[in-house]
Amino acid sequence: MTHPSDSRAYFFKIDTTIKKIRNALQKQFNEAGFELTVDQWVIIDHLYRNPGISQNTIAEMTTKDAPTVTRIIDLLSQKGLTERQMADTDRRKFLVFLTEAGEAKYREVLPVVSAMRRKGWGNLSDDDYQHFIRIMDSIYTNVSE
Repeated sequence: MTHPSDSRAYFFKIDTTIKKIRNALQKQFNEAGFELTVDQWVIIDHLYRNPGISQNTIAEMTTKDAPTVTRIIDLLSQKGLTERQMADTDRRKFLVFLTEAGEAKYREVLPVVSAMRRKGWGNLSDDDYQHFIRIMDSIYTNVSE
């Protein structure tokens, strides 16, 4: 017996939508001269909202592997946007913070990201958003089990 989802390529639709958003956002970053990738922005955004989190926590929050997160943080550190500090409770663990320049970069880039979010959402309603979140959370939970 077939299931209705068997003929619906919803993973493909999710993937192509994400790629379209990432490409459009990267184009905006390049045109604005931010010298930042979307992946770097994601890390900056998480650090702005959660100062002093560990690299492992960043990896979990962004669903990126630890070596990728380390590489991105290294690049952001070279740009003077992040810094690592040894954790007080565990000398093997580093906590990551935005520098003043990193916080300034966040404030500089956020309006472009917000505009892209508004453009992507278009005229969809708050109810549409609630349905979207419920569906995405359900799919996430289903594939996590």
